[in-house]
Amino acid sequence: MGEVIVLNDLAFWGSIVVFIITYAIIISEKIHRMVIAMAGGLVMVLLGFISQETAVKEDIDFNTLGLLIGMMILVAITRRTGVFEAIAVWAALLTKGKPLRLLALLSIITAFASAFLDNVTTVLLIVPVTITLTDKLQINPTPYLISEIIASNIGGTATLIGDPPNIMIGSIAGLSFNDFIIHLAPVAFLILLITIGLLLFIYRKDLQVDEKSRKALLKLNYKDEIKDWQLLKKSLWVLGLTIIGFSLHGVFHLESAVIALSGAILLIILSSEEPEDILLHVEWPTIFFFTGLFVLVGGLKATGVIGELASWSLAITDGNIMKTSLLILWVSAIASAFIDNIPFVATMIPMLQEMGRLSGLNLEPVWWSLALGACLGGNGTLIGASANVIVAGIAEKNGISLSFRQFMKISFPLMIISIIISNIYIYFRYF
Repeated sequence: MGEVIVLNDLAFWGSIVVFIITYAIIISEKIHRMVIAMAGGLVMVLLGFISQETAVKEDIDFNTLGLLIGMMILVAITRRTGVFEAIAVWAALLTKGKPLRLLALLSIITAFASAFLDNVTTVLLIVPVTITLTDKLQINPTPYLISEIIASNIGGTATLIGDPPNIMIGSIAGLSFNDFIIHLAPVAFLILLITIGLLLFIYRKDLQVDEKSRKALLKLNYKDEIKDWQLLKKSLWVLGLTIIGFSLHGVFHLESAVIALSGAILLIILSSEEPEDILLHVEWPTIFFFTGLFVLVGGLKATGVIGELASWSLAITDGNIMKTSLLILWVSAIASAFIDNIPFVATMIPMLQEMGRLSGLNLEPVWWSLALGACLGGNGTLIGASANVIVAGIAEKNGISLSFRQFMKISFPLMIISIIISNIYIYFRYF
């Protein structure tokens, strides 16, 4: 946890004001989100709410940034082979070009992949396929991108390795991969089915495909889309090696950023691509947006705001395990919709440990509540989770409109429904 460097009411409330103003401007979309996030983070440092040293050493998550850059490079090189176009044609043929069937299929693939990779890697692989496919069918890609963001966060909830908060919780609470499958996968699967059903209902009138475009697409052969078979073999080999590295990172004691960047450098060497050309395809505005966001939330941590929120959550339940579990679920979900769930979970973990030590209660239901709230809460807004921001960045680069309000109008009600289902699940399973 970050050191509280300023202990007065002015810093406490001042950091809240800076945070609220920054988020209000992000939501208004009057200024590019990267510019305002960086500005907000810098104001936190300039006003002394957080020191530069603390921001760089403790709050900027270089593992997340390294993972993003590594995977963006891998995807940029792999994309040149035409494999994403080939997968797009294959998916279209499987669903006979029917737009609603396609939305359901892509959502299921995204959720399943997010459970066994991480959300960010999954959307980096799936979104280029989706954009290619919707372009060929001449339909609006935005409903597909929104559905994939939501599905990636639901899928990531199901396993230990699907979402960073789960890795943190599993490590501290001593919960295994199988524990997460047993306790979270069933409710995640139920939430996924209900969410896809609701998304199909919401978009039932919006997704109409021109019959001529559909028939033209069905005549294509997905193998014809591959432009460079040699590069494809190298890309798939390195991508496979990288994914194996992710699944075994605990065995080798390597961070995911090291594995992703190793894969990226290896593929640059094997493909003989020009580094300058490849680096042009990295979503740098997204990388700097995250940097600003990490410092912004670090300011709230340093002035004690996040700690105070966590303490308040625990104090009002009077040590009742059921009340604590359900409150943690809802507070985590709402907080994770508006601030990054990683620092929030990092703050909650030691407080929950202390509560367990003092009360002697079995905290297992509380850990599951924290995991469900933090992971599913990321669906609340466009900046609630890493995957959301990545998709928005790729969409923007491809000239696709995906605004904060447009996303929140669909996603926030669906997030609330998922938390209601989680609430019912926790109550009946554990109490």
